[in-house]
Amino acid sequence: MVKKLREGKRIIGTMIRMIRNPAIAQIAKGAGLDFIMVDMEHGSYSIETFSNIAKVARSIGLGIFVRVPELAKGYVSRVLDAGADGVMVPMVSTKEDAEALANWAKYSPLGKRGLGSSGGHTSFAGMNDTAKNFMQKQNELTLSIAQIETKDAIKNIEKIASINGIDVLLIGPNDLSISLGVPGETMSKPVSDAIEKVAEACKKYNKVFAMHSGSNLLDKWVPKGMRMIMNSLDVNVLQLGFKDIAEKYKS
Repeated sequence: MVKKLREGKRIIGTMIRMIRNPAIAQIAKGAGLDFIMVDMEHGSYSIETFSNIAKVARSIGLGIFVRVPELAKGYVSRVLDAGADGVMVPMVSTKEDAEALANWAKYSPLGKRGLGSSGGHTSFAGMNDTAKNFMQKQNELTLSIAQIETKDAIKNIEKIASINGIDVLLIGPNDLSISLGVPGETMSKPVSDAIEKVAEACKKYNKVFAMHSGSNLLDKWVPKGMRMIMNSLDVNVLQLGFKDIAEKYKS
């Protein structure tokens, strides 16, 4: 899926916050999704649980990303070694935040990620190449995703977008609306103006413009060059499906 993004194409996925059965990857693939993102910020996943899901996803060609709880080397590097195609850090708000993410997610010369060759990220096959070539290839196949969801992030968006090693700027509209003083008003002018600045920065610095949101907001911004689309999450999908059954047959 990362290669698809590098080619300028669009990828579609959803967030997984509750389901722990690795078969969720097969269900997503069978449904036609390009990726899933496991939520370790608001979900209660361990790295071991994530690793089990990642093994299945990688074996069937489904993109597998993870949102870690916070900006910390112990999360960023470990989930990548466990098999993540990309890692998203919430509330990246400064140039320094973006630099730290890039450092921990990318190998030299882009970053300072430690080299461990046998793990989920190589499907336990090792490097099968020189260290230099391996690191270059992995840098191309790994996404560093900065989640943009604070007022400070908007203020610093040009500096964040300019960091070499940051691949994606992904809008978190709910927290962004709260930070901007209009909680929940994700279609409001302050939020729209902020998202527009992110879209412009992505275009200027050749970053992927992305968002995790409901359909209404996505429908507004997808035509503005969005190439990584994350809609809904497992809890909501299940709830809506169950609700349809209940309403249809109880009526």
